[in-house]
Amino acid sequence: MRRRRRPLLSGVVAVAVAALAALTAGTLPARSADAGAARPWMSAADTPGQRADALLAQMTTAEKITMMHGGAQCAWGACVDANTRLGIPQLRLQDGPAGVADGAGGVTQLPAPVAAAASFDRDLATSYGQVIGNEAWGKGANIVLGPTINIVRDPRWGRAFESLSEDPYLAGEVGAADIRGIQSQGPMAQVKHYADYNQETNRNNPSDNVIMNDRTQREIYLPAFEAAVQQGQAYSVMCSYASVAGTYACENSQLIQQVLEGDLGFTGFVTSDWGGTHSTVASANAGLDQEMNGQDFYGTALTNAVNSGQVSIATLDGHVRRILTSMFASGLFDTTQTGTITAPVSTAAHQATARQVAEEGSVLLKNAGSALPLGTANKKIAVIGDDAGPNALTAGAGSAHVGSSSIVTPYSALVSRAGSGAAVTYSQGYASPGGEIVDSPYLTPSQGSGHGLYGQFYNGTAMGGTAITSRVDPTVNFLWGGASPAGGVPANGWSAKWTGTLTPPSTGSYTFALSSDDGSRLFINGQQLINNWADQPRTTKTGTVTLTAGQPVSIEVDYFNDGGGSELELGWQVPNQDLHGQAVTAAKAADTAVVFVDKSEGEGADLSDIDLSADQNQLVTDVAAANPNTIVVINSGSAVTMPWVGSVRGI
Repeated sequence: MRRRRRPLLSGVVAVAVAALAALTAGTLPARSADAGAARPWMSAADTPGQRADALLAQMTTAEKITMMHGGAQCAWGACVDANTRLGIPQLRLQDGPAGVADGAGGVTQLPAPVAAAASFDRDLATSYGQVIGNEAWGKGANIVLGPTINIVRDPRWGRAFESLSEDPYLAGEVGAADIRGIQSQGPMAQVKHYADYNQETNRNNPSDNVIMNDRTQREIYLPAFEAAVQQGQAYSVMCSYASVAGTYACENSQLIQQVLEGDLGFTGFVTSDWGGTHSTVASANAGLDQEMNGQDFYGTALTNAVNSGQVSIATLDGHVRRILTSMFASGLFDTTQTGTITAPVSTAAHQATARQVAEEGSVLLKNAGSALPLGTANKKIAVIGDDAGPNALTAGAGSAHVGSSSIVTPYSALVSRAGSGAAVTYSQGYASPGGEIVDSPYLTPSQGSGHGLYGQFYNGTAMGGTAITSRVDPTVNFLWGGASPAGGVPANGWSAKWTGTLTPPSTGSYTFALSSDDGSRLFINGQQLINNWADQPRTTKTGTVTLTAGQPVSIEVDYFNDGGGSELELGWQVPNQDLHGQAVTAAKAADTAVVFVDKSEGEGADLSDIDLSADQNQLVTDVAAANPNTIVVINSGSAVTMPWVGSVRGI
């Protein structure tokens, strides 16, 4: 039975990978130079700045402005339209900090960036970046939206897992090494989020207003960006959602022009976070080079501002010159990309790097009585925890979420390692918020035969007109990775719905979880239970309903994909399971109990506390009381409380 794939934060216990490919690292095919005479900017003998000036002189105002905003819908996270008249390549932006994200398949699911930071190894951080850069290039992307180098000011920050710690020096050293790795493979790195972005609560809202003195700014929050620019030589910077001293970061001239460009010496281009542009004239005159995604402020509004003189031609040219110079400097004009978003790009070497990061990013906090490593005296091992089984947490949520089609769970790895020398049992212990995938035996399609739900696929995002194709799917558990979900269905701009009946196995309160990139909805007996309907990175929402054992209810799952990544999962928590008691009983019967605990984190929401989710702390306490030889493995992107620290042998 396929289970719900849930997001690894620190990469401590699992390394997940996808399909293998034969892509050779660093292979950048040369672009033909036969257009050099007609296009003097194609002469590699000139400097990137000279080439940018030569090209800029041939561009119309409209062509310049096209370079400054998101373009037509594309297969990647976002694109800037190509200019065929002048031979300007399409810019293809793709998340992210932990690998090729946005729902892409056939990639390596690296451990979270915080694990790379925990290795304290610059060379390993460079290798980490090389995997990201190589796979992004192989997928056809030429800008990687990462790394994230914001300081973890508060351990409750939802994106702590994708950043590089609370230490300015460590974040800078690891971030710069990561950038060098990414850019060595072809893509430009767009380091983020500049600056002072340290919480999800009220993000992109004036109420998230950062007030600090200059010394704090320069000693704590800017050093990582200084390293990214000066040591990492990042080609691009993403400005943040934060307001700094009352002014949005993306229209803050003091941050962009005075500090970033003036003090730090940055010569690349600045792009806004998605929806982080809030003005036209103020942003353009403050140094924002590119609006993402779309053109609400840098399309017609910018054209009007230039025509009226509110934004000068010199300012406009400066923006475009910075973008073009980075494109020339990175080699984008001189190479031809052949990769596509559906190409499998993971390799055995990439997977080995992922494993090494997971190993070297792990931290041994306690080992009383040399409890670890587990020896041959352990004939009975009780593996406990939702995070050890099919629901193992393998990636944080949001734009940094990287999917995987193949996960080695901690339990299966321990069984394999123990071999015939020990009996290894598994107890879930507690139910994760997302639960397990709703399995096919409980589902009956509205049309067709067998178990599952009847799926219908439509052109467009509104499920309108006649379905292009239909079929029975055993579960709602898909990682399309930006590819077409079925024959005749476009890769982008489509929708689908699955219908049938659900027969509950027991009576009680069921919690359903719907995860999707982009939008999804769940209806039970015609009533909407979950509304997750938005153009968004992978996002999970839950809903609870009381059901009766053996009494079928109608079920409908709706979905749309508007471009970029595409994935959909329906999970549930079945009531009346004494998971806690079963785990304690298993611990009593074992020589050693190994409890895997986690803390789910993700973009868009901060944590309310630093306690382990659900009743995991109580589970550890009770297991340790039943078996003093208890080992705890924490899978978290940030700090967690450990009230049981004195009761266990190893952490």
